[in-house]
Amino acid sequence: MISNIQNLTRTDDVVIVGGGLAGLFCALKLAPRPVTLISAAPLGQGASSAWAQGGIAAAVAEGDSPEAHAADTIAVGGGLVDEAVALGIAREAGPRIHDLLAYGVPFDRDLEGRLAVGREAAHSARRIVHVRGDGAGAAIIAALSEAVRRTPSIRLVEGFVAEALLTDDGVVTGLQLREAGNPSAQPILLAARTVVLATGGVGHLYAVTTNPVEASGSGLAIAARAGALIADPEFVQFHPTAIMVGRDPAPLATEALRGEGATLINSNGERFMAARHPLAELAPRDIVARGVFAEIVAGRGALLDARRALGARFADRFPTVHASCVAAGIDPATQAIPIAPAAHYHMGGVAVDARGRSSIDGLWAGGEVSSTGAHGANRLASNSLLEAVVYAARIAEDIAGRALPSPARLPGTPVAWRGDTPDAAAVKRLRAMMSAHVGVVREGDGLREAVHHLAALEREATSIALRNMATSALLVAASAWSRRESRGAHFRPDHPAEMPALAQRTMTTLAAARAIAESLGSPSRMKQPMIA
Repeated sequence: MISNIQNLTRTDDVVIVGGGLAGLFCALKLAPRPVTLISAAPLGQGASSAWAQGGIAAAVAEGDSPEAHAADTIAVGGGLVDEAVALGIAREAGPRIHDLLAYGVPFDRDLEGRLAVGREAAHSARRIVHVRGDGAGAAIIAALSEAVRRTPSIRLVEGFVAEALLTDDGVVTGLQLREAGNPSAQPILLAARTVVLATGGVGHLYAVTTNPVEASGSGLAIAARAGALIADPEFVQFHPTAIMVGRDPAPLATEALRGEGATLINSNGERFMAARHPLAELAPRDIVARGVFAEIVAGRGALLDARRALGARFADRFPTVHASCVAAGIDPATQAIPIAPAAHYHMGGVAVDARGRSSIDGLWAGGEVSSTGAHGANRLASNSLLEAVVYAARIAEDIAGRALPSPARLPGTPVAWRGDTPDAAAVKRLRAMMSAHVGVVREGDGLREAVHHLAALEREATSIALRNMATSALLVAASAWSRRESRGAHFRPDHPAEMPALAQRTMTTLAAARAIAESLGSPSRMKQPMIA
């Protein structure tokens, strides 16, 4: 860590913001080109990718193919997947898995020494590579963090957040940083002309999420406020089996459990997914999430039952999930696990091309903060880590082939100087509103109410951290209000059909989201969501 960051005011380095999979992998791929890597939390902490249990989808097994992998991705994506992007990612999976192996990731092997592969929902073949069943994310981040610390060309700055992207006439000029967790600290301006955003997703905008607190949409917000084009923000994937034991974030019960035969039951002991989809528990995530949600709303509750499928083998096969259950007083070998849908992954984000370039000159984006077109309206299980490493490598290759401009010096006055501590009650209301009105099921009146309140909060927030949350939430809510159909993870009972005329990706800006809010007129007196 740099001990005197105040002296870091200008750099010719590539600046990567984010210490998750995309950021770490991109930094390593850029070596020996100088890189400054900024991470809000110490490496290995605060990254959603470190919490990923499922693994990485890759057609590496005999009889499988990238074409079959891409076809599964397209089938799940609700008609919005960019087919060329999906196929390109699937074809690059093998080389990226071998890169990770070279960095020391201990993927599971079978008895003959080949990569062991498992199956997850909506995949037509066993193609998920794991680490000890449910530990892929943590193992990958640990291996890459160690590799980054050993790489002399990477300058690591831990404990700082990027709260504004600085531009001049549509060109990146730098970043505004602040010490994480210390809103009263003075902002630091860093002049830089080459910035890679790898800040993660928006899960913590919701009251129930599997994501760490750092996944609050900050990267999406700073890019949008700088004028970046934003793609598909309405499409938020809810993992159907978050473990409901009163923790925030909620622990995750990996989809691989259902791949191994675990079933979903209600409090009466009845399986309910078979009546909803031919694949039952292995249906696409949006369908399973709505099935679980419906049981909860009906008062029957929902549980994940692995007693018959795994029983005494649970602890050895899925140690992470087992530990979360035991910590809450649940023995998953003999008891069903209480579950609920939770905000898990954002298919939307900063719109990027095939090289990871955004609409702002000098800004690239990779991982969950970006939107490549690979996921469409509904992400196929375990494609997110694959997309992150594929695009991180592409970004590094694109940047490596360019002569980077030297940064101009920045003016001494910070932008958007709002250093107040975020209002905890306002944050709680925002998260409750997103879950209540922009969640698994959305409808027009609730979306209208959410857009009004989020637009007002974005204008009036007294801290830049809260304003960033409101900015990202407004983008999601305004686009959800505008998409008057049900498609993939976006479900509206007031517009339940999938409309062929709307089978196209959303491309929007923050200015457009604000205009939607302005067009909706005065807010109603709808009852506020509970925040107890």
